[in-house]
Amino acid sequence: MYSLKIRKIGNSLGVTLPKEALEKMSVSEGDIIFLTDSPEGFKVTPYDETFEKAMTALGEGSKQYRNALRELAK
Repeated sequence: MYSLKIRKIGNSLGVTLPKEALEKMSVSEGDIIFLTDSPEGFKVTPYDETFEKAMTALGEGSKQYRNALRELAK
């Protein structure tokens, strides 16, 4: 667990993530991370959960409509 201090950055507020946390998430400067609400509080992750859900739905739909999609691709 890391303790983060909120600091003023220009006209905004922000936190600085420790190097170890960034390495564990495999992110670096310029990457996008997501802050999502969870039952335990907030979760910081490099993965977009809504994109993952959309890709899962696409996978299921593409199996069901495989022939129609093949015809549309022609």
